[in-house]
Amino acid sequence: MAELAKLFCFSLATLLLGLTVKELLFASEVTGIVQKEIPAMKFPKFAGPTLQILYCYSCGYRQVFEQYADAFHEKFPELTVLGDNFTPPTYRLQLAQFLGVAKFVIILIVVAGFNPFTAFGLQSPGVFNWLISNKIYACMMIFFLSNALEAQLISTGAFEISFNGVPVWSKIETGRIPSPAELFQIIESNLRDRKSVV
Repeated sequence: MAELAKLFCFSLATLLLGLTVKELLFASEVTGIVQKEIPAMKFPKFAGPTLQILYCYSCGYRQVFEQYADAFHEKFPELTVLGDNFTPPTYRLQLAQFLGVAKFVIILIVVAGFNPFTAFGLQSPGVFNWLISNKIYACMMIFFLSNALEAQLISTGAFEISFNGVPVWSKIETGRIPSPAELFQIIESNLRDRKSVV
C-alpha cells in the first residue's frame, strides 16, 4: 500500500511539473505578454479624456483601483478610466518562474525519496537528510517559502496614474497612493487645461 501511495504522489508531482514547464514554455507564445511590448494607444482629441492606472495586482491594489474608478465615473462621467497590472521587470518575472519550477522539482525529489547527491558520489547534507525524513513538513515548508519569494519577486508596489498618456502620479516615486481629493484636483486641473487648448 505504501508503494502505491508513493507511486501516486510521484505521478501527481510529475504531472504538476509537466504542466508547469508547459506553461512556462508555451504561455508567452500564446499571450505575448512577456516577450512583446504593447505600444501605448494614441487617442485622438475627440475621443475624450482618458485616465490610465497601472497598479500592483499582487499588492492588492486592484480593489483600490476599482474604488477610484467608481468615484471618477460619478464625478467625471466623460472620463474614460483604464486599469491594468503594472508588470515587474522581465528578470524578476523569469526568476519567479524559475523558482516555481525549482519548487516542484525539489518537492518531487523529496516525495520520491531520491537522493541526487549519491548519484554524484557526494555525501548528503544534513538539511537534505532532514527533508527526506520529514517529507510532509519539508514539502509544506518548500511550497510556502517559495510562494512567498515568488510573490515578493513579482510585487512592484506600483500605482502609476497617467492622464491622456502623461504621467500625473507615481507611487514608486512618491511612496504613497494619492488621496481621492488629490486625484480629483489633478483631474480637474488637466480637464481645464484640455478644454482651454481645444
